[in-house]
Amino acid sequence: MSASRTKWPGAAMGLAATLGLAGCGAAPAPRTAADRPTIVSLNLCADAILVEVTEPGQLLAISHYSHKPRAGPIPAAVLRRIPPIGGTVEEIAALAPDLVVGDDFTPPATRAALDRLGIAFVALPIDRDVATSKAQVRLLARLAGHAERGERLVGRIERSLAAATPPRGWRLRTALVWQGGGLVAGDDSLIAELLAEAGFAPAAAARGLGQGAIVSLERMLADPPQVILAAGDPRADENRLLDHPALGHLRDVERQSLELGLFYCGGPSIPRAMARIRAIRADMPEPVG
Repeated sequence: MSASRTKWPGAAMGLAATLGLAGCGAAPAPRTAADRPTIVSLNLCADAILVEVTEPGQLLAISHYSHKPRAGPIPAAVLRRIPPIGGTVEEIAALAPDLVVGDDFTPPATRAALDRLGIAFVALPIDRDVATSKAQVRLLARLAGHAERGERLVGRIERSLAAATPPRGWRLRTALVWQGGGLVAGDDSLIAELLAEAGFAPAAAARGLGQGAIVSLERMLADPPQVILAAGDPRADENRLLDHPALGHLRDVERQSLELGLFYCGGPSIPRAMARIRAIRADMPEPVG
């Protein structure tokens, strides 16, 4: 075990038990450069944050999901420098990190094996709102030993939200995020909060729809929102309904595309999502009446 690993894990081993909305603000920070841990991320949403708050060589591997096309905001040049990992204990042990960042779905057997190996583990909850996302940014930055980098990212998030304030005279539009297979994003999701910040009224709850509900083409035609945000590539078989010709006959309904990678995670995806939502808003005509 390296010198840094003998120092650092003792400060972090208790984090998995306390991590949550409240716990995100209370994690201890490494005290010196020597305390900065090497990290493996098994969490798609943590990947993008860690890329921004770690130094070169500190992030040993990220989840293989981040290496899929259009998965998230990590630049291709960065992905070429950081290898993917599937998440097996054998892979992790070979890299010998100080810290593994996962989620609530990380198998208990994997967690137990990491504990036996003396490797600290942190499970990040799903960031369903901006406040949780900012707390996670700050947590990971402190654990990486670069709290100031986390504050810079939080500043970018806050500026993107401020810049998305609706212009004077903007009239609220109802909006529904519609994904491949008919899935919709609920009003208690991060993307719903981002839409509300930019002057759209999330329309799922008013239709009795929660996160992950299914809306058929027929139902969408019968009761459309003012804005349909089609999330996914309509050329894929499972997404064809997003570009169905019948949708073109809806009156006073705007259809816009929204990249899937913009709303699965927070962190650095938030400024990108807000930029896209602002562009959608700028492209919309003034409502009639």
